[in-house]
Amino acid sequence: MKFDVILHKEGNGYWAEVPALKGCYTQGDTIDEIKDNIKEAITAWCDCL
Repeated sequence: MKFDVILHKEGNGYWAEVPALKGCYTQGDTIDEIKDNIKEAITAWCDCL
């Protein structure tokens, strides 16, 4: 499955959200970190179904 991810820059880091999955969001210090973190967040969100 593919989901749209919205990436936000805040202070010295980032946070990302998946609008299609209510409550699915994460944060990170770098773009690479946020990419890994959002994949984990999506997996965790889907595992809760």
